[in-house]
Amino acid sequence: MGGMSLDDILITPLARIATTGGDVLHAMKQTDAGYSGFGEAYFSWVATGAVKAWKRHLRMTMNVVVPVGQVRFVFRLEGADDFRVEEIGVDRYARLTVPPGIWFGFKGLTESESLVLNIANLPHDPNEVQRLELSEIRYGWG
Repeated sequence: MGGMSLDDILITPLARIATTGGDVLHAMKQTDAGYSGFGEAYFSWVATGAVKAWKRHLRMTMNVVVPVGQVRFVFRLEGADDFRVEEIGVDRYARLTVPPGIWFGFKGLTESESLVLNIANLPHDPNEVQRLELSEIRYGWG
């Protein structure tokens, strides 16, 4: 996982199209930058103030969208002291493309639950992900 940089994380603004009866929210097209194949898509609810951390995929590229609520994502490389922080959701509708090899965690920021969608290039495989306890990477979640 050498040569990896936090700059390798892409942030792609997404279209939110107002329509009668409810908005249409784009997530991903096969022709989008960051698309690297399809393995599975899944949703994860994040409770208000809840922190889900730390995890690192070894082979999976994630394409993360927050269509409901607002979520702070925090990224870190192994052994590094710096972090990259991105907040996406209703207030900043965008997609984060996260290559394998980057530690990450996230926190729900809104008063109600937030919904995270991951469009992954691989199906879930418990042998391809590493996990750490929240206390093992020091970050001030606030």
